[in-house]
Amino acid sequence: MLRNRTTKFLLLGVLVAAGTLIAETKKEFHFNVGPRAGVSVTNPYGSISVKPSQNNTVVVNAVLHSDKVEIDQNQTGNRVDIQSHLLAGADPESGRVDFEVLVPADASVTLHCSTGTLHAEKLRGDVTLEGAGAAVDVRDVSDAHVHVKTMNGAVNLDNIQNGHVEVDSVSGDVTMTSVTGPLVQVVSTSGRINYIGDFGNSGEYRLTSHSGDIDAIVPEWTSADVSARSVKGEVHDDIPLQPKSHSWFPMDKGRAFAGTVGRVAVSSTVVLRTFSGKIHLRKRADKQ
Repeated sequence: MLRNRTTKFLLLGVLVAAGTLIAETKKEFHFNVGPRAGVSVTNPYGSISVKPSQNNTVVVNAVLHSDKVEIDQNQTGNRVDIQSHLLAGADPESGRVDFEVLVPADASVTLHCSTGTLHAEKLRGDVTLEGAGAAVDVRDVSDAHVHVKTMNGAVNLDNIQNGHVEVDSVSGDVTMTSVTGPLVQVVSTSGRINYIGDFGNSGEYRLTSHSGDIDAIVPEWTSADVSARSVKGEVHDDIPLQPKSHSWFPMDKGRAFAGTVGRVAVSSTVVLRTFSGKIHLRKRADKQ
């Protein structure tokens, strides 16, 4: 009797597993494009990961988690558009699609996702990522515009060189490691902003949050013209600054500071602002 019961459970498990395998569908699309192609992927539920291809081909691999969603795909000239099409009765689980996309490194990429993860790496073209609760991860991008808009998803930017970076977030935390360029701008309502790097040589860095904290960790060789102000919060400066003789806002002790660090001739401009959060500028302990 026990053996028969065990056999029934095993058969049930096999049927459930088989049902899951049947429900998942894999699709693959290929598109030939020219230099500086445009690629757009819109996916309400699920993840999107984009990496460089080895040629002038866009390859889209999609895993559909049920028959409640379809893939609409279209190519017009040098532009490729991919979109998850939700059918009647679809919900966040049955409407989920996970995309892995290969694009030429110089392609401009636009990704839209409500939930899941948006990931892009090793690209040289402009990258735009928009999501409500989607986590955003961009790394190893150079000489490109990187635009991120999110509601409450966490944002991680790593090794963005010579980039024009703009991040808009409502409540998600934003972490930047080795991010430099002519313009690096983050605007957040309540999320925390973390910057780890040297602020480059001659860029403009503006980190602003209404109630979130701002933490900037820089190496000892950093050159920057820094000003920081919190209207109702606190500011802390662990790096000796050469004070500026003039400032457009009051230098209230514990609420604001302004000065220069390193070689002023090759410094970047750094502006740190928050209404009620805390600001902390400190030196990195190592020389990596």
